[in-house]
Parts: sequence; C-alpha cells; structure tokens
Amino acid sequence: MALRAELREIGIEALGMETAEDAGRALASGTMPAAVVLEASDEILGNDAMRTLLRRVPSILIASRTETVSLPAPSSDADGRGNEIVAVLYRPVRIGEIVERVRDLLAKGHAA
Repeated sequence: MALRAELREIGIEALGMETAEDAGRALASGTMPAAVVLEASDEILGNDAMRTLLRRVPSILIASRTETVSLPAPSSDADGRGNEIVAVLYRPVRIGEIVERVRDLLAKGHAA
C-alpha cells in the first residue's frame, strides 16, 4: 500500500493486486502496465499469467534474502523465451528505492 501511495503521489498511476489471479484477471481485461513490481514468491512466479507478464513488461522483483525462490531465467533476445526482469531487490529495501527504479524505467521509455 505504501509503495502504491508513493507512486501516486508523484503522478504515476499505480494499481495494486493482492494475488496472481487478480493480476491475471486485469491482464485478461486488456490492462497492460508500463512496469511491474512483483513479490518474488513461488505462488506468483509459478503462475502462468504472471510468467507471461514477465515476458512482456519490464519488471522489478522484490525478494527475500532468507526464502528460497526459483527466479525466472534472464532476458534472452535469441529465443524470446526470457523475461523483462530489470532488477531484483532484496529485503530490506526502502520504498524510495523501489519508486526510483520505477521512475527510471518509465523515464527510459520502457513501456509495454
């Protein structure tokens, strides 16, 4: 919630999804974000809709230093089967750092 509020405060339209299914429904309705910030969990990263999203949209993953999660393969131009993960930030991470990364992505024209 705090991240979404910070992004909105600086004029970035930010949507919040609680589950992979919520995000899948949003994508199915035609909503395609310019950037995504995702919790790196097995539930989220194992979801087909989320894997599709990671292949299409520049993404920032927030990961735990203590929980083991299989991160997706890095971007691949050769076969197109990689992803658009541009950063993995490990907790503890400041909201301001995430906001700055999102701003950088949008400023560089990383749009879906």
